[in-house]
Amino acid sequence: MITKKQYQHVLELQNQLDNSKYDINNDLRTNKPDGDQVNKIIYKDPKDLKNDYQRANATFFTLARNDDLFNLAATVRSVEDRFNHQFHYDWVFFNNEPFSQEFQRQINNLCSGNVKFEIIPKEFWAYPYWVDKDKAKQVRIDSRSKMPYGASENYRFMCRFFSGFYHKLEVLQKYDYAWRAEPETTLHCDINYDVFKFMINNDKHYGFTISVYEFPNTVTSLWKTVTKFIEMYPQFINPNNLLGFVSGDEGRTYNLCHFWTNFEIVDLNFLRSEAYETYFNFLDQSNGFFYERWGDAPVHSIAVSLFLSKDQVHYFNDIGYYHKPMSNCPIDDNLWKENNCLCDQKQDVTFRPFSCTDKYYELTKTNKPEKWREHAGPMEMKGNQRE
Repeated sequence: MITKKQYQHVLELQNQLDNSKYDINNDLRTNKPDGDQVNKIIYKDPKDLKNDYQRANATFFTLARNDDLFNLAATVRSVEDRFNHQFHYDWVFFNNEPFSQEFQRQINNLCSGNVKFEIIPKEFWAYPYWVDKDKAKQVRIDSRSKMPYGASENYRFMCRFFSGFYHKLEVLQKYDYAWRAEPETTLHCDINYDVFKFMINNDKHYGFTISVYEFPNTVTSLWKTVTKFIEMYPQFINPNNLLGFVSGDEGRTYNLCHFWTNFEIVDLNFLRSEAYETYFNFLDQSNGFFYERWGDAPVHSIAVSLFLSKDQVHYFNDIGYYHKPMSNCPIDDNLWKENNCLCDQKQDVTFRPFSCTDKYYELTKTNKPEKWREHAGPMEMKGNQRE
């Protein structure tokens, strides 16, 4: 179970998010505006790329709105400067309304690979037919002051979309791996190897940089639902699983740990698997996305911990990454220097009390950095770590 000290850190993180001006996709509309033509736009053709490098079958994926343009542009520039200018991977941008021509022009100018702007199908951003919309509305009213985005309908649509539908998008069907990137995030360090090929060559199916505790009141019944699923479908549970990452008592309760999915590199075929599809449908039918506020982070993290072998999950200790208010800054001095990192190692959250990554190290028997204890106590998170 989560300790009082860890719960206090959860509350502090909630306060940080509450005070943030950025509410991801809060203004996404649920209907396409009249008169706008929906176009599938691909600006670059592979034969026009300057680099003949043999890329993995992979892409970047971003959900954004037109208002995100300049915050997103900074993120894209960071990813290109630190990684993708060497490899020219595709980038797919999704919205549930047409992207403006200015958005497309600016973002296309920054990307070194093929760029695609797509519309989310209406059925992927809506209530399933069995949800009582009046009940869902009352839940949002009651949750307004109880949790971040508690009153937001669109946030719930987003969580359900990332949990069960984004890997089903037509444009993503040809890809095997996807790297999720969000507006207002930053890469702190150079990445001088092909991350996608690393995942493939080392049989890794899920990669993360930050893990934290979920807000307890957003997932009140999630673990009870997962327990029922396990009882009904024991054949999907990997015998070499990471159960200990999400439960400290052999599965009796949920410890609230999850991978922070604003950064995740995932094997899309894992999400397309029978195990994951059955799992998502089971959760979806229980209505927790709308009668509570289940996030895609705990949904993905529990699936990864149950269905994959622990050696198929990878923590990128060398990828410096920032998403307000937390930073993954390499505390290994050699990595920090070699990769030209621009981040404060004292702000790294990996071994802090509110992080779950230490559990990953213990469960996978991964060697910890030499000075990890110097970065294991309480800390005050700075408001901005961006380049």
